[in-house]
Amino acid sequence: MKFAILCVALAIAQQTVQAFLPAQQAKPSFALKMADTPKIAENVLELIGNTPLVKVTKVTKGSVAEIVAKLESSNPANSVKDRIAFSMITEAEKRGDISPGITTLVEPTSGNTGIGLAMVAASKGYKLVLTMPESMSMERRVLLKAFGADVVLTPAAKGMGGAISKAEDIVESLGGDGYLLQQFNNPDNPKIHRETTGPEIWADTGGKVDILLGGVGTGGTITGCGQYLKPLNPSLQIVAVEPKESAVLSGGPPGPHKIQGIGAGFIPGNADTSLIDEVVQVSGDDAMAMARKMATEEGIFCGISSGAAIVAANEIGSRPENAGKRIVVIIPSFGERYLSTALFQNLWEEASAMTAE
Repeated sequence: MKFAILCVALAIAQQTVQAFLPAQQAKPSFALKMADTPKIAENVLELIGNTPLVKVTKVTKGSVAEIVAKLESSNPANSVKDRIAFSMITEAEKRGDISPGITTLVEPTSGNTGIGLAMVAASKGYKLVLTMPESMSMERRVLLKAFGADVVLTPAAKGMGGAISKAEDIVESLGGDGYLLQQFNNPDNPKIHRETTGPEIWADTGGKVDILLGGVGTGGTITGCGQYLKPLNPSLQIVAVEPKESAVLSGGPPGPHKIQGIGAGFIPGNADTSLIDEVVQVSGDDAMAMARKMATEEGIFCGISSGAAIVAANEIGSRPENAGKRIVVIIPSFGERYLSTALFQNLWEEASAMTAE
């Protein structure tokens, strides 16, 4: 009896010891495989780019074309402008034009470029001064300051032209220590889209992209992507989107409008209009209505210019000649940046009026 008890005790002890020993033959789990090849960025700037594509199906039911959104809102500072901010600063460093701790960077911005620049400047150690129209959202002002940038507001009635003029004055006052990045004319803007955004679209669609569509702010995204994609697919159609209230690309006069980030009131130097096959005008009200629907029906939280792009994509996609084609739409920024604007003003008021139960 004692021998039997001793055998049982030894068996239990052996099982207990084995439980704490590593399994020799067990296959590693997926989580362990991932841990074997860590993907840790050296800094936040390495996270820029490689943004995802997603089908847009619920707000595009009238379209006979497939509409796919490239979510540039997935960049670390939540907009497509992270790319050009990194490019303009990095390329200027390579040329020896600027140095952290010495150069003060200056730029006129409608918001998203400034936020991208503020992120890059903070990471690299630059002082940054940004000029922007006073009509830009409060979120943008706060974000810029949160990154450590100095913000100078210009009259809304003067549009981006007023912000540009002010930035030029500031650079002049700084002498040799000031550097104007000039997103509207800087070739490093379309360069980064030619080298990253365009190739990403081509790779992620397997080369199946028939129409590229996006709003025109600086013109860099459409131009750079077009320069890369058109030689690969000469039949590719490039469609630009602009505010109906400021249809400068269509030959109309500049004017105030509600679509922040596009429709600067002039044709930027970085906009190669020879690449553009068609320009679609979208009203501010239609753009905002679609941006709201994108959130509630697609679960994609985006800004006003993104709404404009989807409205335009629906118009292009509803044409019979585009049946079965694929439209890739640039979604430039994240919706949280517009909470205090007319886009979500009703929700802001509703939320402010709520009381505890």
